[in-house]
Amino acid sequence: MSTSSRFLFSNGVVLHSSDAPPITTFLESHPGAYTTTRTHNNASCLLFWERHVKRLAESIRILSNSTPQLLFKQNNSSMIMHSLPQFTMGPFRALVNDSMSKVLPIAMKERRSEGEELSVTTLVSGNIERLSGIGNVDYDDDDDGRVCQALDVYVYVGGYVVPAFGVRGNGARLAMVGRGRDVANAKYSDWVRLRKPLEKLRPFAVTELLLSNDGDQILEGCVTNFFVVCRKDIDEAKGDYLNDHNDTCAFEVQTAPIGDGVLPGIIRQIVIEVEDWALG
Repeated sequence: MSTSSRFLFSNGVVLHSSDAPPITTFLESHPGAYTTTRTHNNASCLLFWERHVKRLAESIRILSNSTPQLLFKQNNSSMIMHSLPQFTMGPFRALVNDSMSKVLPIAMKERRSEGEELSVTTLVSGNIERLSGIGNVDYDDDDDGRVCQALDVYVYVGGYVVPAFGVRGNGARLAMVGRGRDVANAKYSDWVRLRKPLEKLRPFAVTELLLSNDGDQILEGCVTNFFVVCRKDIDEAKGDYLNDHNDTCAFEVQTAPIGDGVLPGIIRQIVIEVEDWALG
């Protein structure tokens, strides 16, 4: 399969390239929370999948409680009278993984070659009609399953080319273009539509656009988290820093705190955990 091949699990059916829209078109046309990961090691595993599922569930809770119009298919927010009832991870994980199991084997079988990796986007939308039909819930296992029936799961799979690191031409080129996202602690599909005006401001050759609420402190990129690695002389460094091999310099990794309005990105959290581990 070429890198343009794509597969979409939707309404119980797997659509192939000729029927599946481009990923941006798909996300623009379906409200909901989503997450994107990729495969690793010859498509034998999904990177940090459990973290992605947990973040996806948290995004659904946030959107349901704060801005349900970003979650439910019914775009008339006046019809959304209450938020989605609480649910636990067990039934939700099973729902998402069941959808994943329908499309991943097909994408795996039709890969272009051994060693090609896959990009996997999972989107979950609320179904207002089914939500209105589930009635009262008592939050036991059976009711968790009923709550999940009010969710529609879509899985979009495409080819992924792993970038070569250490190549000068592959470095990111950045430009600051706008303010941070609303409901920044959730990842939702409508952001694909909302960032279109920012994309029109993209200078030539720039590969990522940065967001800032005050023009001084950088929050994140439109599709990435943002880090700065600060280098300091040991004599000037205070507190805990990562030292280089000859102990002449110290390094500190900085990124905007969640409270400033950034997405709790998966890689963001892993970088923080690795730094904490290295500092011991």
